[in-house]
Amino acid sequence: MKNIILTTSFILGLTISTLSVAEDTTPEQRIKAAGLQLPKPVNPIANYVTWRRSGNILYLSGHGACENKNILGKLGKDISVEQGYEAAQRVGLCALSTIQNAVGDLSKVKQVLTITGMVNATDTYTEHSKVMNGFSDLFVTAFGDNGKAARVAVGMSSLPGNMSVEVSAIIELTE
Repeated sequence: MKNIILTTSFILGLTISTLSVAEDTTPEQRIKAAGLQLPKPVNPIANYVTWRRSGNILYLSGHGACENKNILGKLGKDISVEQGYEAAQRVGLCALSTIQNAVGDLSKVKQVLTITGMVNATDTYTEHSKVMNGFSDLFVTAFGDNGKAARVAVGMSSLPGNMSVEVSAIIELTE
């Protein structure tokens, strides 16, 4: 399993290095080149909004995966680190879709300021950061160094609908 994570991280690192050189590509093109696709953004299921903008700051509500593609379960019990990484990446794709929906295109992102990652985990689980790398690695793929953010990766005793990962973020826009 560790070899799979290392190999995936190495390949993703190569992709990031290659894509950051091609500055004339858009974040959407970089995501597609990585073999990924943005889903349709989610609609809120309660009394809140999925994003709120104030000036050039975009606040994202807590996100799970779009299109009912959450990986369900608890890390340290039902879900492996690799599955958690994939779950965080799916959440990242949903967050990117929300950003694109909010501002028109991802090229309007100046930088990612903060990422708050919540991992549904057992009380003895300690690999939260490895899980959240799925989200962070995706944002670096899309935005290069501007996708690196101050980050929190914490364990929760439960998350809505038994999703394994939920993430909120604060984004600075160019306009």
